[in-house]
Amino acid sequence: MSPITHFLSGWVIANCAKLDRRDRSLVTLACVIPDIDGIGIIPELLTRNSAHPLLWFTHYHHSLHSLVFAVVVAVVAFVLASKKWETAALSLLTFHVHLLEDVLGSRGPDGYQWPIAYLKPFSSTLQLTLPGQWGLNSWPNIAVTVALYVVRMFAITGFYHRYFSHRSFKTSRVLRVEDQEVVVESVTVEDHLIEMEPGVR
Repeated sequence: MSPITHFLSGWVIANCAKLDRRDRSLVTLACVIPDIDGIGIIPELLTRNSAHPLLWFTHYHHSLHSLVFAVVVAVVAFVLASKKWETAALSLLTFHVHLLEDVLGSRGPDGYQWPIAYLKPFSSTLQLTLPGQWGLNSWPNIAVTVALYVVRMFAITGFYHRYFSHRSFKTSRVLRVEDQEVVVESVTVEDHLIEMEPGVR
């Protein structure tokens, strides 16, 4: 799937826990970072007409989509985070959500399915693929991206901003602010209400 989809997925997952901004950023980044191996396309495109083209994207794309790199990402998140164990666990989760999204929807325009060598460099026997994998530019990928974006934007405009800034609707006793603000904050990646509200009004 698109890096935008990975970013939005990581963003939503990162904010399901009460983490500070840095920890949320680490968890979100963990969902996008496996695609750093796609940067090899730049030298490949720049040298494609030369006598010795650099086929870095062709040979190394999906080389970081592995369990070893997932553990490295989780360890880095653990070291840099405030809430170490929670951030590392969520980073590991979002990394694997990235892999799941790629298995579901990363078929190239030529029909080639990039197999994900999950146990690389130790073994290349386990290749993650799906027979009915969606194309990169197919409607299911676009639908997932749009749905994640709509969830994010609704949480900001339809609830967070209207309720806390304008008090434009009332909630039932079940949805009282004190208990449920964490859910809205988590989806919107906003600061805590005490820090945010005075600047909004």
